[in-house]
Amino acid sequence: MWYYYHMKRDIVPILPRLLCLKKTRFVTLFPFISLLKRVTVVTIVGVLLLNLSPAQAPSNGSLYAAENEEDTESSENPENNGAQTQEELALERKELEEELLELEEQMAEQQQVINEYRAQGKTLKSEMWQIDAQINKLNLQIKAVALSLKKLDNNIYETQRDINRTQNQISEHKEALSLSIRNLYEADNQTLIAILLQNEKISDFFNNINDLLLIQDNIRLSLNDITSLRQELLEQKQELGLEKEDVESLKRIRENTKGNLQVTQTYKANLLETTKNKESVYQKLLAETQKTAAEIRSRIFRLIGGGELTFEKAYEFARLAEGSTGIRAALTLAILDRESLLGKNVGRCSYETAMHPTRDIPVFKKILETLNIEPGSTVARVSCPNQHGTYGGAMGPAQFIPSTWAIYGGYRKNNSGQWYYDAGRDYIGEVTGSKPSNPWSNADAFTATSLYIKDLYNSSSCRDYGTTYKHLLPQQTLQERCAAAKYYSGKRWWTYRFWYGDAVVTKAESFQKDIDILRG
Repeated sequence: MWYYYHMKRDIVPILPRLLCLKKTRFVTLFPFISLLKRVTVVTIVGVLLLNLSPAQAPSNGSLYAAENEEDTESSENPENNGAQTQEELALERKELEEELLELEEQMAEQQQVINEYRAQGKTLKSEMWQIDAQINKLNLQIKAVALSLKKLDNNIYETQRDINRTQNQISEHKEALSLSIRNLYEADNQTLIAILLQNEKISDFFNNINDLLLIQDNIRLSLNDITSLRQELLEQKQELGLEKEDVESLKRIRENTKGNLQVTQTYKANLLETTKNKESVYQKLLAETQKTAAEIRSRIFRLIGGGELTFEKAYEFARLAEGSTGIRAALTLAILDRESLLGKNVGRCSYETAMHPTRDIPVFKKILETLNIEPGSTVARVSCPNQHGTYGGAMGPAQFIPSTWAIYGGYRKNNSGQWYYDAGRDYIGEVTGSKPSNPWSNADAFTATSLYIKDLYNSSSCRDYGTTYKHLLPQQTLQERCAAAKYYSGKRWWTYRFWYGDAVVTKAESFQKDIDILRG
């Protein structure tokens, strides 16, 4: 995080620097005074606009300690109020990350045990060993979630402190602006005769003119600073909203993990009771529960963005995309499966209140125009912002935001910054044979997901992750985990590499078994 301990420029309106003006004639005074009057009015209007348009970003009440922390020297001193210093927070964050990496290695070891026993074939003994390893892995996951939540608390504390500091800087700039404008206004209201009588020498008169010009320049520079700080404040508040969303997601993951642990323990107990620890009974039970191809084909597949279809049809779409991208159909299915959202509710909102105003709304309108869809129709509904105010705006079954769909759906900007549709760059339509591609079409949604996952899978960060930790798990598994986490959370993928990414890869393995049965 960046901290600003000093203002970019010190504005001292009552002590301006003196400039020496030579060969300046008296007649030039009137243009100077006229110029000052005009610019003063513009400046005052600009300041009023800044004051009347507060930064629009999430600002819900927070439960975190840093929310009400004042940006003063005493608040940063732990001896004064118990607050952690920047160095202490960085050290704690490093220690937490090391603990998380250690737990991740232990979880990977348990997964290796599960894979080894699974490869031995379906026996009661191997099944019991797999269950024990799965229970150990789930217990490790619960510990790791607790550490991740603690790390997020520290991040939220730091982000809130950044917000407080930026708000204080904006207030300081506004106070300096007010003082400068008052001095400029008082000078501007004096008559020419009064100004001349206040100065014994003509050189003093010109020096005062220079002082006023310097004040005006300082006002302009300070206005620029305020504009920059306000943009920084918006970004910080968006970051805070995302961090709070991560906390809620991890809490859902923790509850899901506890539920899975209980289900696994119950399954073990029931299996022991049913089989009486006899292999013959287990094999008979296994045969009775074996899924048939017909059952798999007719099973309902529910999409993350709403809607449902048979598994057979969903696999057909995913297989079509696999032929073009090389991303296995099972992974695409796992990402688009509604259960992968971990209980997150995407909602149904109007784009006007949900989307990022500059990044997504312009291209969204062009998508609707190209597809002849009315903006106010139910089809054009998108995902809602979360309760902390971070933007929603995701479209259709695959939940793409418009600016990401544009990359694969053929939407570009011309030299004037206006969006237009380019059929030659509609990569989704090239696979499905339908142009323009439609984010609300199931076939196009599956293809878009596969294309996007391909790029994420091959990104430098996912390749590095796979290479660095391939001593724990196969590189393909790690890169798929990374790609899935990026699909879900973008730049925050590292937080979700295991909680979301691993769950998706595990789900993909389950789908792969179903696909193998369908293929015979």
